[in-house]
This record gives sequence, structure tokens and C-alpha cells, in this order.
Amino acid sequence: MKEPYLNHKFSHIDIKDVKHIGIDEFALRKGHVYLTIVVDMLSGAIIHVGDGKGIDSLKKFWPKLKRSGAKIESVSSDMSAAFISAIKKNLPDAIHVFDHFHVQKLAGEALDKVRREVYNQEKDLEKRKVIKGTRWLLLRHDKDIFTEDEKKRLDNVIKMNEPLSKAYILNEYLQEVWKQDSYKEGEAVLDDWIKQARESKVPTLEKLGNSIAAYRTGILAYYKCRTSNAKVEGINNKIKVLKRNAYGYRDIDYFKLRLFNLHNDKITRFVG
Repeated sequence: MKEPYLNHKFSHIDIKDVKHIGIDEFALRKGHVYLTIVVDMLSGAIIHVGDGKGIDSLKKFWPKLKRSGAKIESVSSDMSAAFISAIKKNLPDAIHVFDHFHVQKLAGEALDKVRREVYNQEKDLEKRKVIKGTRWLLLRHDKDIFTEDEKKRLDNVIKMNEPLSKAYILNEYLQEVWKQDSYKEGEAVLDDWIKQARESKVPTLEKLGNSIAAYRTGILAYYKCRTSNAKVEGINNKIKVLKRNAYGYRDIDYFKLRLFNLHNDKITRFVG
């Protein structure tokens, strides 16, 4: 697909009917170049690609959104201070939902930190062998794909250390926050989760509990509109494929155009 065609196709994107948006960022080049995308959460189409990350990446989007007359009802994003500030300023009436993938990621990172701490503190060489290399086992939620040996190893590593057991249980339990039938039920699960984390007597988990408590309103906002960045996560998987085919991104502008076309394009080899 040639650049002139895409330039013409995406020279003006009609966003007047967009009501729910998701915002996310990704590294185009590891550690150097970032792009931020805004996605229509109903259609799954990318409606904005901004250079960089944070507030500056959205500075061209807000005027465009205002001119369109779109009435945004909800925004899903991570918990970065930059996004929180920008959304509060530009969409004060929209429901701001903290995407559960990013919330769950915090718990996963805490679990992995506890695993490393436990490994470094363990003096028994046999126990260290059991703990080593279990990151994937601990973070994987879909237990059905485990072999019997993997299940046994997971059980062993959880049983042998109380802090690691607590971190694992909390990581699994957090998923229940988004599986309830009502706001009240979700609130009860989240508050119980925060209480358990704060009372765990594991510093890393106590800190996590305080962080999640600070994001409580945005997490529970899910029950006001039942939106998440699921479509954004799906798009991110397509972006990974597109990046692999991009041969170093010789033409970033063309790469951006291909991002806009992801919604209705089967990814083919990138020609920069």
C-alpha cells in the first residue's frame, strides 16, 4: 500500500461520533522513540498518533477533538500523572477509567520484586533452585496450560515462602475486582484487597496496597461504563507485528499511516 493513498485516506479522520477513547503509548525504538495512540474504544480504530509520550504527545489531539464536537463519555488510560492531568483539563466531564491491564501490571511487578527479594535472601541452596526461573509460572494466570511438572513446581515455590505466597495470592485475587456484577461488589473486593496488602507485613506489598488505594476511584470507574483498554491491547499486538516488519522504520511518517490503517488492514511486509 503506497503512502499517497494512505495520506489521502487519513488526511481527515471523522471523530464527531466517538464517545469512548483509550490512550496508550509504546516504544517505537527501544529506549529512544515513543508514540502515543488514541483509540476509538467502540470501533477499535486509531484516531490519533502523537509523537513522544505524556502531555506533549496529545497537544494536537485536544484541539482536533474540540473542533469535531465529539462528546467523550469515558477515557481509559494508565495511571501516569501526565495522562491524569491532561484528561482532567481537557475532558473534565468524562469518566476516567484506569485500565485494568496496567493496574494488574503493578501487582505483577510487585510479585516479581518479592520473588527476587526472596531468592536473594534465601540461604538454602535447594530452595533457591526451586525459586530460580519461576517468574513465568508465578505471573501466568491461565493455569490450564501448565504441565503437571509446572503445576507441582508452582505449588512448591508458593508453599515454601510466606511473603511469596502472599504476593502470588494478591496478584491472582486482584483480577476479581473487575469480575463483579455491580459497583458495590467491585468496591468491596477492591477494599478487601487493599486491606490484605496493607496488612501483609511485606514492605513491597504494603507499598503496592497504598498505590492501589490512591488509584481507587479510577479503578472503580470501570463499573460506571464497563470500559477497558482491551481493544488497545489487541492493537498493541498488531503494532508489534508491524514493527517487526518495518526494518528499522526508515520512514516514521509512513509507519504512522500504517497505524491508522491497522483497523482494516491485514498486516503485510512494511515497505519504507
